[in-house]
Amino acid sequence: MSTHEELALVADKLQTLANLGNRYSKDEFDLDRYEKVRSLSAQILGIIEERSPGEVLQKLKDNISHVGPLLGSEAAVFQDGELLLIRRHDDGLWAMPGGLVEAGESWAEAAERELWEETRVRGRATKLIGVFDSGKWKERSNVHLYLAVFLVECEDPSPSVTAEATDVGFFSEDSLPPLSKGHDTRVPFIFKLYRGEEEMAFFDESRTDC
Repeated sequence: MSTHEELALVADKLQTLANLGNRYSKDEFDLDRYEKVRSLSAQILGIIEERSPGEVLQKLKDNISHVGPLLGSEAAVFQDGELLLIRRHDDGLWAMPGGLVEAGESWAEAAERELWEETRVRGRATKLIGVFDSGKWKERSNVHLYLAVFLVECEDPSPSVTAEATDVGFFSEDSLPPLSKGHDTRVPFIFKLYRGEEEMAFFDESRTDC
């Protein structure tokens, strides 16, 4: 793990600690201390990302209810060896269809729902490709995510542009468009998993030495 990755992990732990305190503490002095902890997290991330601490702090406050890793789910839809991608609104870059898991639904159901919402393609998750730690795959996020990627089979994989994506399309491994942070490392690996060059279901190994 690089120094920047270690610092980002420390910042995420500080943010989680601040959110826990914000949720459960009743003492105004403790609440003030937890806000200072949040500010320290923003300072660290600001140094790493070369952004102002104030800008980072505002984004951290948008996730004030986050008290632990969140669950995300993504759909990998292949057609003739090409992978379905969407162009995101936020950064104008490309990614696999996906998003956060909602209460009451499974990881697989979330992948199917996100696929429909972002591409208007109906499909069924048939295999877990892998579970990915956002920190290890350099996902651009203000929170710690665990992302499950499912192989989704579709009878009619004809995607359409929706309110949640500015463009959609199938891409081969050697003609990928500019990929969003996290997807730029994960998507090429998904192709390897799909071809059987890496073992399914993939998971990031423990950081702890036995």
